[in-house]
Amino acid sequence: MTTAEILEKQRKFFASGATRPESFRQDVLSRLGQALEEHEEDIQKALYEDLGKSSMESYMAEIGMVKSELNYMKRHLHRLMKKRRAATPLAQFAASSYMLPEPYGNVLVMSPWNYPLLLSLDPLIAAVAAGNTVLLKPSAYSPATSELLARLIGEYLPPEAVSVVTGGRQVNTDLLEHKFDYIFFTGGKQVGQLVMEKASRHLTPVTLELGGKSPCIVDETAKLPLAARRIVFGKYLNLGQTCVAPDYVLVQESVRDSLTACLQQEIRSQFGESPLDNPDYGRIINRKHYDRLVKMLMGETVLTAGGTACLDEQEEPDMLLAHGPGVMDATEPDSRQDNIFRPEELKIAPLLMYANENSRCMQEEIFGPVLPILTYRDREEAIRFVESRPHPLALYLFTEDKQWQKEALEKMRFGGGCINDTVIHLATSAMPFGGVGESGMGGYHGKFGFDTFTHYKSIVDKKTWLDLPMRYQPYDKKKESLVRKFMK
Repeated sequence: MTTAEILEKQRKFFASGATRPESFRQDVLSRLGQALEEHEEDIQKALYEDLGKSSMESYMAEIGMVKSELNYMKRHLHRLMKKRRAATPLAQFAASSYMLPEPYGNVLVMSPWNYPLLLSLDPLIAAVAAGNTVLLKPSAYSPATSELLARLIGEYLPPEAVSVVTGGRQVNTDLLEHKFDYIFFTGGKQVGQLVMEKASRHLTPVTLELGGKSPCIVDETAKLPLAARRIVFGKYLNLGQTCVAPDYVLVQESVRDSLTACLQQEIRSQFGESPLDNPDYGRIINRKHYDRLVKMLMGETVLTAGGTACLDEQEEPDMLLAHGPGVMDATEPDSRQDNIFRPEELKIAPLLMYANENSRCMQEEIFGPVLPILTYRDREEAIRFVESRPHPLALYLFTEDKQWQKEALEKMRFGGGCINDTVIHLATSAMPFGGVGESGMGGYHGKFGFDTFTHYKSIVDKKTWLDLPMRYQPYDKKKESLVRKFMK
């Protein structure tokens, strides 16, 4: 079936009113939950095939979070679907006012490859709960998960309500030529701009979940060992291929070396002396992104879990020199480049590097297991550094100073974040998740996801047993006086 045929079928189904009853929405959500339960092992296998994700990481960062969002929607759907009463101005007496939640209609969800289950199903759940039909387009870069989603949704959900289209760039281009009632896109800034441009031709509203260079600020009052543990977790989860991963550390210069040592210790603690041999450590999505990261690192000095490595500026990375804590000798077997790079497995070890604002790694979102470390002297410098750049999707602040926490939240603009932790702010249905400025627009999760895919009709229900004459012509001073009193 072509895209045009699928859309026509979904348009007719929506126009029939079939998606509006709560019973239908609950049934679709329940079927989706059944698919997750009955095929959890298949999902884990697909995530491992695409990204090398362990079963623990697959559940913690994808499957479990989807189930949590699904359960939230099922529990709260009845309340979310109710009309919302509003105050009525005295000038409109006698009347009652309310907002009526109404689905937009036919929704396009375009999802990325880095969390191919979570970032496909979370917006899909919200759109279905709001009463829309959904056409899901997962990424071609995560083919195992995308094909599995297409199969499971085809088996468990009615195609006139939810369908999946797979394919590459040409399919994306074709989809954006069609008119939808809402488009939800998660991905990079460049494609996000294209989505917005195409949507504008039909005046289609959009939500854009993009990315950016999310800073992690650490001051001298921070509990450095704990900060390092939480930074390493958030940064190297999914090998840094996370839109809200700390993209760089901005640390107060007096504690840079201490924090670096703690970060190296945490990398060893969490991933072992040889992270690339850790079966729970994943891989880069494909050779294109692997090569991009390697090119970014060539000619740089990087810090590994056990020391320092200078990477030769050449086509194939090689370790020329090693020194530092846990001294590595370039002539020893454990100093070979496969301790940092394994091209055949698309693996790169967790790396740190001292950088400045002109470093190559600071010119684009890294989206890989490389954490630049920069320094600042005082709060004003840290604020200027962050605010002089495009607004990031996330910001993390490690400090015990309450005044600095307050000042940072007031003076720096970003999508969301954490104080004394990383990435966990997105793992809740109680708060919206989204960016600001170049990191995106709109938000979702829980009630806020329902609201994203809902238009609220504002209704005034005017009573007929009374009709105040003051608004009708002919006007006079008495009517004007009454209007002024009522409209204070």
